Amino acid sequence: MLADLTITNAHVLTQDPTHPGARTLVIHGGRILAVDPGQDIPSRQVLDAGGLTVVPGFNDVHSHSVWFGLGLMETALGSARSAAEVYDAVARAAAELGPGEWVIASGFSPLLLEGVQPDRDSLDAASGGRPVWIKHSSGHACTLNGAALALIGRQTDLNEEVDGGIVVRDDAGKPTGLLEENAMRLVQDLMLPYPLETIERALDLATAHYLTEGITSVTDAGIAGGWIGHSPREFAAYQSARDKGLLRVRMQPMLVLDALRQLSGHADDPEGLGLEAGIRSGLGDDWLRLGPVKIFSDGSLLGSTAYMSEDYVGCVHNHGYLQMDAAQLRSSALAAYRAGWPIAMHAIGDAAVDHAIGIITEAQDTYGPNCSPNRIEHGGVVRPEQLDRIAAAGIVLVPQPHFITEFGDGMAELLGPERTGWSYPAASVLSRGAVLPGSSDRPVSNGRPLDVMQSFVERLTPSGRTYGAAERISAREALAAYTTGSAAATGTAGTKGQLSPGMLADLVFLDQDPTAVEPHRIGATVVLGTMVGGELRFRHPDFQPAAD
Repeated sequence: MLADLTITNAHVLTQDPTHPGARTLVIHGGRILAVDPGQDIPSRQVLDAGGLTVVPGFNDVHSHSVWFGLGLMETALGSARSAAEVYDAVARAAAELGPGEWVIASGFSPLLLEGVQPDRDSLDAASGGRPVWIKHSSGHACTLNGAALALIGRQTDLNEEVDGGIVVRDDAGKPTGLLEENAMRLVQDLMLPYPLETIERALDLATAHYLTEGITSVTDAGIAGGWIGHSPREFAAYQSARDKGLLRVRMQPMLVLDALRQLSGHADDPEGLGLEAGIRSGLGDDWLRLGPVKIFSDGSLLGSTAYMSEDYVGCVHNHGYLQMDAAQLRSSALAAYRAGWPIAMHAIGDAAVDHAIGIITEAQDTYGPNCSPNRIEHGGVVRPEQLDRIAAAGIVLVPQPHFITEFGDGMAELLGPERTGWSYPAASVLSRGAVLPGSSDRPVSNGRPLDVMQSFVERLTPSGRTYGAAERISAREALAAYTTGSAAATGTAGTKGQLSPGMLADLVFLDQDPTAVEPHRIGATVVLGTMVGGELRFRHPDFQPAAD
């Protein structure tokens, strides 16, 4: 037998406890054939890694690739630190547009402006009267100017109450342009859906970027519906992108609950929510597979709309809210689960986490296990007894530690000391024997895995304050989160996360061992090459391995 490739002279961190370190990998048919084989296996190609560190491909289990890709095509506000900088960016973008064309900007974070929101009239002036749509980095709010509000007002009464959302007004009752949560649908109903070709282009840009960071697998947490979807036909864009070679990493998209419909069938068939023809989660292959159903229970910690059991600090009578009636949340989630859709419930506040735990445990107790683990997305505040229940039920909690690095000071002010200690836990998850995956929520925050791993280890806010020191984990545990932990969270532990015989040959070449450097240097690790299915799909200019 002639293998496809042998990688020699490598410092391999296999993540396989039975063989944790290796020097040689043999790859054939897109999978690992052998690790440190005792005898020579002839190969078509031999690659001398020159002592570089090799790890399994990184797996981000909560990202938003279309949103991220579109952001690469829109006016970027992620670096704005003042309202004036926002107005300048809008003015520059408007200068390139025709009359009446929309200025669409993304990446805006009010926390970086100390809570300041752009003024609708100043945005009108900056855009020359063109409509402006500013997408917040949190994904739970957006800002419009007066021209955009006027266009919406032609179709919708802005004075009507929005279920699960708010049209923010000033003291005189005039809309400020800030739309929170489900109120964002007012502008989305005007602007969406995006053409499938645009979505494909966004996936192309996003996944090409992922390869430069060592990412080989991604779970997109919400497509095809709700305020986070871009088209009711969004999954078709993923399929087309794959057919055209534009989907450069493995993908597990989650459909939003809104995309599912009441199923018909024989009287003996269980009622449920799903897709026509009975299509359910798990359909697909190692490259593109339908994931769980994404269900939103509450809002954003950054926007003080996450549902807490107690008020936010300094915000009397505000402890956030559920995005739908609690009974409806339960019945819809159970109906989807019954039809074969594992639950991935967005729950940031501890009160929302209570609902998520109750619904998921009821689903598991009533209908048994599903095709992949049930999940709670984020866990912005999780009380210790809630962690006990999560671990006992086998639920996967999916925290984003890089929120601490980017937004930790503002979050700590909203939560106070006790709740900050319960925020985005990691060590407490592992100590209970539960699964801890790696994730970013990109583009809400930086999604580069090595930076997120450093955040797992350091838990330092932008001002340098420690955020929940007891939840720090080691660099080895952080690497495990992005490899074996993510594989377990996505139901792919049998194919991903380890470099061992039979596993997919998804791996990353690094210039240093991130588990053997000081914590502040983890993020400085350079990705030199990324291999997916045994094919080198990204090569850094400095990566010049000797190949025979």
